[in-house]
Amino acid sequence: MSAPPRVLTVAGSDSGGGAGVQADLKTMLALGVHGMSVITAVTAQNSLGVQGAWELPVEAVRAQYRSVVDDIGVQAVKTGMLASAELVEAVADLITGTDAPAVVDPVGVSKHGDSLLAPSALDSVRTRLLPAATVVTPNLDEVAQLTGLRVESEDGMREAAAALLAYGPRWVVIKGGHLPGDAVDLLTDGSEEHWLRAPRHDNRHTHGTGCTLASAIASGLAKGLTVPEAVRAAKEYVTGAIAAGFALGGGIGPVDHGWRFRT
Repeated sequence: MSAPPRVLTVAGSDSGGGAGVQADLKTMLALGVHGMSVITAVTAQNSLGVQGAWELPVEAVRAQYRSVVDDIGVQAVKTGMLASAELVEAVADLITGTDAPAVVDPVGVSKHGDSLLAPSALDSVRTRLLPAATVVTPNLDEVAQLTGLRVESEDGMREAAAALLAYGPRWVVIKGGHLPGDAVDLLTDGSEEHWLRAPRHDNRHTHGTGCTLASAIASGLAKGLTVPEAVRAAKEYVTGAIAAGFALGGGIGPVDHGWRFRT
């Protein structure tokens, strides 16, 4: 039998299983691609927050990446938590040298507000990682970190997208989930706009939404979808996962990556 499309996540491990590499691999399985991983950091994490984080050495990250890409190959790469300037720059070089689309989730803080990116790494994200991205998927907090813009409206999302496109990614998805009203995202390459809207579900268990969306986009690209097609399909998948999110522990539970298997 022929192998399914292959997607590589380059991200941190979430010991609670709701976000990070664990969420990425669950998403990839649910969407019919073969998921592979490069671990950039290990976190002690649960429904209440991040209790500790330890980044891996650059040489360990580079060795994992080369091991997978040189033998197995990839049809898409997704990046998540990269922690430090050194890791950001190393991963940027790796994906620049890989003939596959790259979806960059510029992870800055966790769902609980815990920092997952050193402040000294922000310039490397802007100047090295974003230019290597096919699609970049910041939420509004990450928009503020990277551009200084505080988005409070849909017009502000358009301004934020322009500021991020100036750093060189081909497409930007501004995730407007922190705004009131419907869950609205803006996808644009600077010449065309796609507004993606979904009803807001009254469910606090949304841990892992950003990782899940980026991995779903990468899965769609690996299957040959265009960027707008991949983002629309990912939005639909994530909306269902949020609606089915469930409680774990004493805090914020995860989205349900397997919701389609149970409906």
